[in-house]
Amino acid sequence: MSKLTDAMKEMIEKQLAYVATVNNDGIPNIGPKRSMRILDENTLIYNENTGKQTMNNILANGKVAVAYADWAKLDGYRFVGKAEVFTEGKYYDEAVEWAKGKMGAPKAAVIIHIEDVYTLRSGATAGDKL
Repeated sequence: MSKLTDAMKEMIEKQLAYVATVNNDGIPNIGPKRSMRILDENTLIYNENTGKQTMNNILANGKVAVAYADWAKLDGYRFVGKAEVFTEGKYYDEAVEWAKGKMGAPKAAVIIHIEDVYTLRSGATAGDKL
């Protein structure tokens, strides 16, 4: 389990998240998630609004990677972990409340438990595990 640093938190707050998943046949999927935010020091949360391929892949195997990049700084992070989908209960209720005034009510709340973090910084350390 990896804790989020201040630099990671700042990037999460300012940049768009891209979530990568894979289905059980090994076919990858990637898509932006503008509702991605920090739940706690080791966990991300986002509102699943379409309920399509990303959610189906998570339900199938829970494997997920989240990428953030700052093009101007040639810097970024890849967070890898396991995800869970909630369509009721505390996390879902919080996601519905968070969405008010920003977007429609979500189909689900997705929690990502960060297991590993890698740098996406340009140069010699690109892809290194932090």
